[in-house]
Amino acid sequence: MSILRFKAVEEASKREPVEVIGPKKLPSEYFGKYVFNRTQMSKYLSKETMKTVLEAIDQGKTLHREIADHVAAGMKMWAMEMGATHYTHWFQPLTEGTAEKHDSFIDYINGPDSGIIERFSGKLLAQQEPDASSFPSGGIRNTFEARGYTAWDPSSPAFIIDDTLCIPTVFISYTGEALDYKTPLLKALSAVDKASVEVCKLFYPDVRKVYSFLGWEQEYFLVDQALYAARPDLSLTDRTLMGHESAKNQQLEDHYFGAIPPRVTSFMQEVEFEAYKYGIPLKTRHNEVAPNQFEIAPIYGETNLAVDQNLLIMSLMHKIAAKHKFKLLLHEKPFAGVNGSGKHNNWSLCTDTGIGLFTPGKTANENLLFVTFLVNTLLAVYKHNGLLKASIMSANNAHRLGANEAPPAIISVFLGKQISAVLDKIEFSSEDDDITVDELKKMQLGIAHIPEVLVDNTDRNRTSPFAFTGNRFEFRAVGSSANCSAAMIALNSVVAAQLIDFKKEIDIKMQKGMKKEQAIFDTLRAFIKESKPVRFEGNGYSDEWKQEAKKRGLDCETSTPLIYDAYISKESVEMFESIGVLNEKELHARNEVKWETYTKKIQIEARVLGDLCMNHIIPVATEYQTVLLDNLYKMRIVFDKEKADKLSREDAALIEEIADHVSAIKTNVDNMVEARKAANKLEDAREKAIAYHDTVFIYFDVIRYHVDKLELIVDNQMWTLPKYRELLFIS
Repeated sequence: MSILRFKAVEEASKREPVEVIGPKKLPSEYFGKYVFNRTQMSKYLSKETMKTVLEAIDQGKTLHREIADHVAAGMKMWAMEMGATHYTHWFQPLTEGTAEKHDSFIDYINGPDSGIIERFSGKLLAQQEPDASSFPSGGIRNTFEARGYTAWDPSSPAFIIDDTLCIPTVFISYTGEALDYKTPLLKALSAVDKASVEVCKLFYPDVRKVYSFLGWEQEYFLVDQALYAARPDLSLTDRTLMGHESAKNQQLEDHYFGAIPPRVTSFMQEVEFEAYKYGIPLKTRHNEVAPNQFEIAPIYGETNLAVDQNLLIMSLMHKIAAKHKFKLLLHEKPFAGVNGSGKHNNWSLCTDTGIGLFTPGKTANENLLFVTFLVNTLLAVYKHNGLLKASIMSANNAHRLGANEAPPAIISVFLGKQISAVLDKIEFSSEDDDITVDELKKMQLGIAHIPEVLVDNTDRNRTSPFAFTGNRFEFRAVGSSANCSAAMIALNSVVAAQLIDFKKEIDIKMQKGMKKEQAIFDTLRAFIKESKPVRFEGNGYSDEWKQEAKKRGLDCETSTPLIYDAYISKESVEMFESIGVLNEKELHARNEVKWETYTKKIQIEARVLGDLCMNHIIPVATEYQTVLLDNLYKMRIVFDKEKADKLSREDAALIEEIADHVSAIKTNVDNMVEARKAANKLEDAREKAIAYHDTVFIYFDVIRYHVDKLELIVDNQMWTLPKYRELLFIS
């Protein structure tokens, strides 16, 4: 065994759980300690200022500069009492992560009493100017055009990390285009709110606001820090580009929900301690299916805040993992042969009057409202299934989707037999029936009895990327490393646009003299029929479904660069522009970023793979080959020819097999390098991404096959890289 690998394995085997010294209190006693939430605001802001801020948060009213000054004064006082010395605008650029530029509270005083003083004005709270040219913009900002602005988002509370006050913000260019995820997310949430309220008023005129809720389930892997450092592919790409499966991995199904290893429990406890301080309501922790794979999940919350909390928890987990001598892996597929990691997005809508719009009700009117939102969501997903797939697709997630462990790369909706039966009854009821809400029972549609039929009676389908689970939809295709915003922007936008179309249809029919209930049923009947192709209850992993999905007109594209085209299709551009979420320029710019990011990730992986093959694998394989040749030579000296031939036959076969694998690796690496050089000459971002997918990425599995075969042949003591059996099992 190589010295580096030996030391890494030995060090990992001796790890002990880190003692977690957490608060000796119940979580409720320190929950939100580091957050400038409503409780803290009530202590540090005047009643008038507090009232105005809450109106901005709850009703979307504009905050004026003088109010910002008052908020800044109270926020600074709280932050400094908590030990903060700096502040930053915390935003979400198009890099999938977060960004921050720290400034001190201090300001210089000129004059005879010159010195410094701590200041924080409303202007500094409301706006900062980071360098926009240094973040991905897809061509919106040139290198010499550096100006960009971050602007305070009052709806997401500020918080303190270490000595810095973090203020959640949007990030826009000098010319007003969105350069981040939060700006279009807020617009999408506003759009679905307004569209939903208009539809709700058909049933309940007192509804004033509709909230979008998100509950994310974060899957992740932990590997020992020392072993991670001994794997250049993990260190540089967050996934293993080579490595033969361990004889034992997840096939016994003994890890899922099993006893959590003590070291991991210690890590999880500290994550929870820190999360509660930041107001993140973590509820669940458990082992996932693959070895070294785990999951945490919070109580659901308002989508904008839930997104921010997910980004914050990912950052906290990285820091805490290092303290426990772990490396956190959020890559969707860090290890071949075992399950990858997703981030299921549980999405729902709820009114300010407490009605869950995807929750079957107790009255006929509530159930008709439920069916209305259910059917419109179905049609939205059907019309824009390609866009929804594009919103969750990445170079990383492409390894996970469709791998018989996660949803396929085809967006379909699972409803369960009971709900499907209800929709079928509506679809096939007589169009001549004069339907009213009171006649629902008379028509025997069963809608008034949905609560009895459906509560906890909707089965789960793990192969469905978008499944109804009783009172919400679970968007299961989202990747573990992703910013939830991308999926939530797309989903809330398509539903908002569809609800607007629905309301227009109802208004037209009512203007023609049709009763409201009849207009609703007539429209729902047509929408149920139109959206039927997206409904699928079977095995999403099967080849038969892929063929059937294509016949149904669903997007079956598997090339990541081509999947992104859905963002700039005529339908997507019109949809986003019609509800004011993203304009055509912004959509094209974002696709430029996506294509460039894809290219760079495949480019990095190709370079790392080539370097490992030439500097690790081939030298070790030829060294072992030399040992076998030396042994073969010595046997021919010691034994007579007949006996030597007999004894050396196995070594000779191994020598030849090694030579074949080494030759194949060298040839394919050379071809991959040439393909990369050719792709690099392309100027167009889309063409280059396609070239990397079609001509470079295709060598990865071929090269890996030969490397993994060599891993089984070469002397274990000589192999330089930690193996799967060493990486995947935490004691």
